[in-house]
Amino acid sequence: MRLRLVPQETNIDFFKYARLTFGASMVAMVLSLGIWFSMGLNFGIDFLGGTTIRTESSQPVDVAAYRAALDALALGDVSITEVFDPTFGPDENVAMIRIQAQEGQESVTPETITAVQDALRTVYPAMSFPSVESVGPKVSGELITTAIIAVLASLGAILVYIWLRFEWQFSVGAVVALVHDIVLTIGVFSLLQIRFDLATIAALLTIVGYSINDTVVIFDRLRENLIKYKTRPLQEVMNLSANETLSRTLMTSGTTLVALAALLILGGDVIRGFVFAIFWGVIVGTYSSIYVAKNVVLMIGVKRDWSKPDGKAGTQFSNIDA
Repeated sequence: MRLRLVPQETNIDFFKYARLTFGASMVAMVLSLGIWFSMGLNFGIDFLGGTTIRTESSQPVDVAAYRAALDALALGDVSITEVFDPTFGPDENVAMIRIQAQEGQESVTPETITAVQDALRTVYPAMSFPSVESVGPKVSGELITTAIIAVLASLGAILVYIWLRFEWQFSVGAVVALVHDIVLTIGVFSLLQIRFDLATIAALLTIVGYSINDTVVIFDRLRENLIKYKTRPLQEVMNLSANETLSRTLMTSGTTLVALAALLILGGDVIRGFVFAIFWGVIVGTYSSIYVAKNVVLMIGVKRDWSKPDGKAGTQFSNIDA
């Protein structure tokens, strides 16, 4: 007995509320861009330059005491945040201290890091420092440029690939769906002020790959059905293709989300931003494959093969299940 998330045969009209779903997606993109430009991103040390020190203590984190201990060092902009994680025990109290790169220096010097650790030990002598990460401002600027190029290059390569494999209308629909996924993910990171670093860029590229895989599966079935049903309206063929691949789409996305949920809950705060980005990206990527990519292709239109003299040619298999 096989497990089925959906019935063997479905007839869902994915275009019944096409204006609502596609319009909501466009509004969500505009809102995400607005949030991004108004609130900005909580850039990690990779993109800002400076040093991040992770502290661990058996005593509760006292942000005010930490800041008072560091004020005498005149380090400039210092950010202190307590890290919450359900996997931490009662004696695991963790904080992240971010120190900006000092003027005229590529990064915070080892002497400054030692001074910071000594100052914090005046608050709790048994405090430990599991990790220290430093990135210079020049390197961080290069990383931002490289990250933007990586995302744009991936979108460009996908545009060409889909164009060559299918038609240019398919490639436009696929790229619009990918841009939708990326913009919504960045918008959520900006709204929730989740740390945005190189791991997040890796997550965005993962989202691009996952989302385009879903889209290509639907497009491949659509191409087969366009040949099989030459006289059916394009909207009906798209609905048929989405219904025929629905079980595969839900099964793939569902099993992926189960694994990601486990990592999100039990994986710890170090990888939480990365996992959350992929978790959110799988959801919006599955949605965009069905409700964004296909809508764009429908609006543009697809070339149909009317070369045969008989207008009904190719429909002799219409009663055979795919």
